[in-house]
Amino acid sequence: MRVAPEGWPFIVLAWAIVAALFWFGLWPAAIPMALVASWVVAFFRDPVRNGRRGDDVVIAPADGLIVSIIPIDEPNAIGGPAIRVSIFMNVFSVHVNRYPVSGTITFRHYQKGVFGHAGREKAALENEHSDIGITSRNGTLLTRQIAGSVARRIVTDDDVGTVVSQGDRLGMIRFGSRVDVFLPITARILVKEGDQTQAGVSVLAEWS
Repeated sequence: MRVAPEGWPFIVLAWAIVAALFWFGLWPAAIPMALVASWVVAFFRDPVRNGRRGDDVVIAPADGLIVSIIPIDEPNAIGGPAIRVSIFMNVFSVHVNRYPVSGTITFRHYQKGVFGHAGREKAALENEHSDIGITSRNGTLLTRQIAGSVARRIVTDDDVGTVVSQGDRLGMIRFGSRVDVFLPITARILVKEGDQTQAGVSVLAEWS
């Protein structure tokens, strides 16, 4: 199983604690800690994802549950009315995020903030988050990585000017969070609230 590089310090530490507990004969503590260490490995998994690709589609940047699809104004990358699709990741989701389209990063901004529950509507503005605007052949969209009540670290891999490919790794958020995609209002949304998504596989929308 492929593992995100950010996970190795946590994985090594967790299994070192397990080994120490077994070494000292602390079986009642070692067994549940082994389960926790196994979960840490699973949390940082980075599976290979293949799915539909093309300039005509926008694919999901994150695994999780679609909690809202709303019209909203996005002044930075899109510069006007947009549709926001919000994907909530729980602690069992794959937390590696992927680029929803191919194109060039034309906007990036990191905003410090609180670490409230990522499912809240206000989390998109109040929580710590990282914005990545991508200009593709068919238009510009914005992807927002939002820290949650447990997540304390957002990783965004690339800077403005980088040419990125659809489905490639964008970054990751540690331990529960949310990813929003802001699309032009002309995009045709293909998902609904309550749908589950897979990063790099599920198609969120088509350009029109």
